[in-house]
Amino acid sequence: MTVVPAKTPAEDVLALEPDGVFLSNGPADPAAVTYAIENARKILGKTPVMGICLGHQILSLACGAKTARLKFGHHGCNHPVKNIATGKVEITSQNHNFAVVPESVPDCLEVTHVNLNDGSIEGVRHKTLPAFSVQYHPESCPGPHDSRYLFGEFKKIVECSR
Repeated sequence: MTVVPAKTPAEDVLALEPDGVFLSNGPADPAAVTYAIENARKILGKTPVMGICLGHQILSLACGAKTARLKFGHHGCNHPVKNIATGKVEITSQNHNFAVVPESVPDCLEVTHVNLNDGSIEGVRHKTLPAFSVQYHPESCPGPHDSRYLFGEFKKIVECSR
């Protein structure tokens, strides 16, 4: 694993010949992080991508969606999120004030997860490229751990892309 600073140009990241790129969490209004959005656009389709929290928003923006400030941010644990494909409800940890605007989701993305408290988008998957993201924190410790399977999914995508 190689960790690079947030402002590392996409060309430099791709020059490392990564098996995949992970867009991590971080602070800020996602629309204001224009360098990250542009870099994500350049990386998409060149290597598998997974994003969490701010990384979810960046991936969504890079694909053409919009984000907006939530009336009430999502903070703490025990946020119920429904996995649309399985119907399973995951208990998640969250820490964000912005979300993807549902009406802005482009045709290239499908919504994969929804927050059961307010109906906000909690996950997307690109329909044709190896890329997906979730709004919450599947890496959170000491838990909950309902969403750890996402790392296994990313591993499968990376292995299939080799």
